[in-house]
Amino acid sequence: MDRTRALIDRLTAWSPVLLLGGLAALTYWLDAQVQAPVLRADGNARHDPDLYIENIRAVALDVDGRPRQLLKAERADHFPDDDTTQLLKPSLMLTEPGKPAFHVKANQGKVSGDRQNAWFTGGVQAVREAQPASGKDRDATGAVTLATEYLHVLPQQHKVVTDKPVTVEEPRGIIQSVGIELDTDAKTIKLKSSVRGTLQPQMLNK
Repeated sequence: MDRTRALIDRLTAWSPVLLLGGLAALTYWLDAQVQAPVLRADGNARHDPDLYIENIRAVALDVDGRPRQLLKAERADHFPDDDTTQLLKPSLMLTEPGKPAFHVKANQGKVSGDRQNAWFTGGVQAVREAQPASGKDRDATGAVTLATEYLHVLPQQHKVVTDKPVTVEEPRGIIQSVGIELDTDAKTIKLKSSVRGTLQPQMLNK
């Protein structure tokens, strides 16, 4: 009986301490649930390059080993957080059998990790080469040159897009527009807005 009484007295004496300890533990747990995650010290959460290459020259081949994309730049910086590559003074050439080659160069560039998108900024110059007539179903097409400050290239879709002012030069004349979409497959150019310029009528063969 005396031992039981002594134990009860001891627990009663410690109860305020146990209560405060429990409250402290509960407060710590609740605080941990609402705190933002701690950034890792290895830099993965920052937009920092993990490697760079100077004077890069990369070639992408098709299944038959023929070059389809040639990319050159003075420097390439890879960023692991979004798997993009930043380019200094890039130059890109796209080729495909039976279609005119496409070239683009700029002061800066960025390529997505899946190579589905490339963005070029600053002094952008793009050229779709001329294509001679071939057979009865294909007419000759002249070279088309684009000059702008921003260009989005979609290599797999064979399109280039910009929402910035652009100057287009082709054999018939010069056009200026704010925003265009060039489809090298369809050999079409969509002019978005503020279109002006001069074009000579195309002569039809008799």
